[in-house]
Amino acid sequence: MEMDRSLVELFQQTVSEIYNNYENNDVLISKEGRHLPSRSTIINLIKELRRVMFPGYFGEENLANYIGDYFAGSLLNRVYWTLKEQIILALRYTEEEITIERATERAEEISRYFISRVPHIQEMLLKDVQAGFDGDPAAKSKEDIIISYPGLFAIYVYRIAHELYEEDVPLIPRIMTEYVHSRTGIDINAGAKIGEYFFIDHGTGVVIGETTIIGNHVKLYQGVTLGGLSTRQGQALSGVKRHPTIEDNVTIYSGSSILGGDTVIGHDSVIGGNAFITSSVAPQTKVIVRTPEMTFKDTNKKKDDDMSSWVWEI
Repeated sequence: MEMDRSLVELFQQTVSEIYNNYENNDVLISKEGRHLPSRSTIINLIKELRRVMFPGYFGEENLANYIGDYFAGSLLNRVYWTLKEQIILALRYTEEEITIERATERAEEISRYFISRVPHIQEMLLKDVQAGFDGDPAAKSKEDIIISYPGLFAIYVYRIAHELYEEDVPLIPRIMTEYVHSRTGIDINAGAKIGEYFFIDHGTGVVIGETTIIGNHVKLYQGVTLGGLSTRQGQALSGVKRHPTIEDNVTIYSGSSILGGDTVIGHDSVIGGNAFITSSVAPQTKVIVRTPEMTFKDTNKKKDDDMSSWVWEI
């Protein structure tokens, strides 16, 4: 079938403009001998590691028929070599001056370190499972949380990605966290620092920024944002603390936004739903959204001026 001449000209013009974009934009120019890490390989790595962390939950194996150390060793061997290969690709792609020898050496160092951290990650995740079970009366068992809770899945991927982030691995941590973001609607940047017994209930719409610090025994509900006040300065803010600090034993209810690198939510505080907070909150404070006015009330019902516990009404 002969193609219409006007259609041929359209294709030629379009291809010419696309090629011009290739030529004039660094992000579209092929880097000879260099390739991006494989997203599908990294996703499979997440799945393999989850079988190590929670054996018998996400694979076909029945551990009653396996020798535990052989099972874990076999999986970790595959994880090591796969991770090493992907780190080499990431380093070579982002650092044009790095040699293949140095990239390989660095990838080996990081992969060895990561494997050594797997028991620690597993211990942290078991505490997160406990936090979920203790914090949700709808949970019928810990197994229920491991198998089905999106919050735990998001935390699991974060804890893996954070180890790689701390070792300055490019590209891969973000691929991991954006994968879980697309799966669950929970966006935890790999750079955030999150303590023990962390629980996200329901989870959809939760955002935790890169420089957020979260203490132990913290519980978040859906729609919570721990974000920055402004991103207008863009890359000028790279490396600057721009997200809040949440101290121990804090509960933040749905729809609340806590913004700013100088904002600290004191320990044992409760932040009510739909609060919008851009300044620090004292320890043992309850923040309640009721009216546009903000008032402070002493909740201790003591004659002396004990300021250890306050209620904010917004």
